Amino acid sequence: MEHKHRKSYKYQAWTRDLHRILCMQGGEDDRSYAKNSEGPASAVALSKPLLIEAINSMKLFTSETSIRIADLGCATGYNTLSTMDLIVETLRQRYERECNNNVPEFEAFFSDLPSNDFNSLFRSLVPSLDSIHRPYFTAGVPGSFYKRLFPKVKLHLAVSLSALHWLSQIPEEVLDKQSPAWNRGRAWIDGAEKAAVDAYSKQSGEDLEAFLRCRKEEIAEGGMLFLLMAGRPGSEQPENQLGDPDSRAKHPFTSSMDQAWEDLLNEGLIDEDTRDTFNIPAYMRSMEEVRKAFDECDGFEIKKLEFQRIVEHSKEKHEEWIRDPASYGRCRANLLRATLKPIVEAHLGQLLSEELFKRFEKRVSEDINMLHKTCFYGVIVVCAIRK
Repeated sequence: MEHKHRKSYKYQAWTRDLHRILCMQGGEDDRSYAKNSEGPASAVALSKPLLIEAINSMKLFTSETSIRIADLGCATGYNTLSTMDLIVETLRQRYERECNNNVPEFEAFFSDLPSNDFNSLFRSLVPSLDSIHRPYFTAGVPGSFYKRLFPKVKLHLAVSLSALHWLSQIPEEVLDKQSPAWNRGRAWIDGAEKAAVDAYSKQSGEDLEAFLRCRKEEIAEGGMLFLLMAGRPGSEQPENQLGDPDSRAKHPFTSSMDQAWEDLLNEGLIDEDTRDTFNIPAYMRSMEEVRKAFDECDGFEIKKLEFQRIVEHSKEKHEEWIRDPASYGRCRANLLRATLKPIVEAHLGQLLSEELFKRFEKRVSEDINMLHKTCFYGVIVVCAIRK
């Protein structure tokens, strides 16, 4: 009994400190997020024409000596810097064309949780001897975007790309073994029971409303909020977080993950409570859920709200992996490490977490159905103007 009590306390402490450990895997090696972000890169590439269109239609702040831009949930790597470069260049060209070359200075704020690898990001920002200095001033802002990060009316443009599906916390009901929402045998809610999915949906709604209330305070009137988040087209089947809307089957990726946890359990490396008390703090909102949050906030006018499906990997990659399933397993395992390693290690410790990733890699390599399946994921794009 004493042992169980200590373990429960440890887990509760882990969930309370989620904001300190939830981050993409830092560094620049083959297992880092910087080297395993092809999916987010595809989503960001898809959103860039929409972002340019939005910037070209937004109000210009002609009386300002500097324009302040925030990247919320910035992570690190090429996607982060290329997005900010694009925003500043598009704005600079507009000021040159429309304001007789009266171009303001630009301030770029890169914000993420304190656990983010800001060191790698800052190293990327320092120009090398043969590169051109970026035409904006930079600063890092550690903190949760579900809380205030900037003074009132500070920002003229805020973007958040591929970050808002992460929640501020795991819903309390999911952590209660006596609750119908207890998510037994699953690491996530893809394919879960209604009570667990409802708990995540409720937490997601509260989080997005908090995010919008904070941005309502921070963004100047006429300023723009541009969001790209993982999502679903409709409100039907919220338990189907990643799969085809015509199917209730779990996505093969999450099936392999649950099987890896089961392998550790069957090998006696963990007990059931250790498996069942790990939950991924992510939720893919529907278009209706996003619109509802904006309506509740009543601080923004939505200019664009749309859903798009993206192929997870290129056709060339897919064909390469069919020829070499082992390389496919390594790739998917590295993706899992890049996105979940910090929270898995906080739950299992370093040695057991690596055992989990190895079991996952083996499961994926042996899953022929998954290998031949063309997997998609959905994204929701929002462009809104501060009223």
